[in-house]
Amino acid sequence: MLSNHLQNGIETARLVWSRLPNSDDEALDEVGLSKKSDGSRSESLDYEVIENNAYREEQAQRRKLMVGYYVGVKWFFALLIGIGTGLAAVFINISVENFAGWKFQLTFSIIQKSYVAGFLVYILFNLLLVFSSVYIVTQFAPAAAGSGIPEIKGYLNGIDTHGILLFRTLIGKIFGSIGSVGGGLALGKEGPLVHTGACIASLFGQGGSTKYHLSSRWLQVFKSDRDRRDLVTCGCAAGVAAAFRAPVGGVLFALEEVTSWWRSQLMWRVFFTSAVVAVVVRTAMGWCKSGKCGHFGSGGFIIWDISDGQEDYSFEELLPMAIIGVIGGLLGALFNQLTIYITYWRRNYLHKKGSRVKMIEVCLVSLITSVISFGLPLLRKCSPCPEVELNSGIECPRPPGMYGNYVNFYCHKDNEYNDLATIFFNTQDDAIRNLFSAKTIHEYSAQSLLTFLVMFYSLAVLTFGTAVPAGQFVPGIMIGSTYGRLVGMFVVNFYKKLNIEEGTYALLGAASFLGGSMRMTVSLCVIMVEITNNLKLLPLIMLVLLISKAVGDAFNEGLYEEQARLRGIPLLESRPKYQMRKMTAKEACGNKKVVYFPRVVKVADVVSILRSNEHNGFPVIDHTRNGESLVIGLMLRSHLLVLLQSKVDFQHSPLPSDPRGGGKPIRQVEIKGISIDDIHLSSDDLEMYIDLAPFLNPSPYVVPEDMSLSKVYNLFRQLGLRHILVVPRASRVIGLITRKDLLIEDNENSETVELQSTSVRARRQDRKASVREADAEHPLLNGLLVKEYSSS
Repeated sequence: MLSNHLQNGIETARLVWSRLPNSDDEALDEVGLSKKSDGSRSESLDYEVIENNAYREEQAQRRKLMVGYYVGVKWFFALLIGIGTGLAAVFINISVENFAGWKFQLTFSIIQKSYVAGFLVYILFNLLLVFSSVYIVTQFAPAAAGSGIPEIKGYLNGIDTHGILLFRTLIGKIFGSIGSVGGGLALGKEGPLVHTGACIASLFGQGGSTKYHLSSRWLQVFKSDRDRRDLVTCGCAAGVAAAFRAPVGGVLFALEEVTSWWRSQLMWRVFFTSAVVAVVVRTAMGWCKSGKCGHFGSGGFIIWDISDGQEDYSFEELLPMAIIGVIGGLLGALFNQLTIYITYWRRNYLHKKGSRVKMIEVCLVSLITSVISFGLPLLRKCSPCPEVELNSGIECPRPPGMYGNYVNFYCHKDNEYNDLATIFFNTQDDAIRNLFSAKTIHEYSAQSLLTFLVMFYSLAVLTFGTAVPAGQFVPGIMIGSTYGRLVGMFVVNFYKKLNIEEGTYALLGAASFLGGSMRMTVSLCVIMVEITNNLKLLPLIMLVLLISKAVGDAFNEGLYEEQARLRGIPLLESRPKYQMRKMTAKEACGNKKVVYFPRVVKVADVVSILRSNEHNGFPVIDHTRNGESLVIGLMLRSHLLVLLQSKVDFQHSPLPSDPRGGGKPIRQVEIKGISIDDIHLSSDDLEMYIDLAPFLNPSPYVVPEDMSLSKVYNLFRQLGLRHILVVPRASRVIGLITRKDLLIEDNENSETVELQSTSVRARRQDRKASVREADAEHPLLNGLLVKEYSSS
């Protein structure tokens, strides 16, 4: 009977395995995403407001009540994003803690009888959780692999990578994180939580998911990429706030790490979203403290509270603390470089062999991790329990079946503990709490810490880049706190002072490694203070962060920037390259031929041009009465596709249409997913014409051809542009705008307000003062301006 069930189970497993897609079944690129029909994996976003006729008519019809409604909806969505991200974080944490708790409790109860049986149960438990994670990612949500922060950073930088904000990616991220983190892999859930918050924000921004029938029309308010960008920014901050229970750190993370622009209005909404997350997480933890959440709920709102640790530090301690910063910069830069090599090989060779290879790889990594975490503590001799104070709350050893400080693992005496098992055979949060713990001097030996550092560092490098949701915050804290505590042990033995705590150096080590790897400063400093509840260590954290970042920058870029480059995400960094100062805009354009449209264009010509190239923006040219060519605007490829699909604005005449007729507003929601191959036109349609004037962007950003490329770079990045037109040097000046021209009083009638640079009356009223100002600032332009104003 049992053999029949076993045989049926084996046959079922074989059938499921045979149905898994391989490299021949689907076309995968080096990042594991399905390629589009045109072979591209990412596309620029349209953050610029297109002020065409349709947009101006729509803005003219909007009243103050409608504007207030839109502002209220934005705040309401910020509230929903905070609640949704907080609940997702609580669900992930409860699931991970319970799976890990059940695993360790079952393993500890079995090893009381047989270590071999406990070892097998431990491996199978981890393997089952990890397999569930990689199966969800490879078969359901390929974009959920990795941390997701490089892709979200690219999105907020203006690059939309295919599939990163879908509903299935959200589901894959949540359940994949539970399996990978609960399965004991050397990765964390904090990075995936940032991606989770961004997915939740994007879903609210687009009104839900139409594919899975989870959409609502009353949520479909925001149609532009610009509004969705603001919501995704709120989601990123909410993810960090939920992951570390650090609301202020979440705001600063969004400001420092992922966004390439910022507005004061957005700051308020991001801060509000992070505050909502803090309230949701705090409420859930208070509800779980009553024991309703299983193994979760014993901790407080502060993850690793070291407020009772070292209260003061002396001047001679600054040297070893600076050394910790140097070590963090070196190990962080080495970690980035090793992950670059392994990720490049994995994506270009290993992962191209299909989903089966990805699943086998992750299972092998899980097997290696389980063998090391269970096997190495068996080789370590147990240590006698130290003398602890009665009111310290520390119990040595822990009773059988319990995990925490002073774990009794493979010890022959009752008053002994295994220091290596205290770190290895534990959840990552509890292991970090043990390393940060105060008043536990000599709990760990230098040999155990060095062994754990080498092995966990290697496992973190090996695990990063596999086909599971993987964050790098917590593994970085684990690595840094290990060598930080190691340095702290030498400091304690060298200075022979009673007020020095090894846990303080563990905290500084964690900050140094994260600074050396991720190159964050302000946000990471605030996060470390919030999660440890010790403001007295703020100057020391700032010191090691500055040193580690400076050392790491000498070797390579930050982890997320390097990973974004490997994924082919064209990020624009905060400052241009040095050689751009010597280049002009014309040189950057090269000798490429500009593809443009006339104002009234034949439908057949539009189709031919769209099929023959992949450009997303086309200048529109019109001819004056003198026969001169004049650029009247920029037409987007996506808008052309909408016009071809709707056929509403086709006309028989090749002459311009009535400008008073306007045009239908082109909504961004209608643009997504349309390809030229999806549009079917008859022969009669191809012979008709389209007047592009009502639909183009009449005021695109334009730069002269001799402008330095560094200035073009700053303009492009800070404004979040997609296209900039390069034109010859203008020969005629019609005005000059200064700061005071932009200071328009709110109580003035907007219909009668004129800019002072084009107002003849304003110039004549105070001609002398204006001439003196123009003389001081622009002596050459002053003559041109005065001549033009007097002639008008």
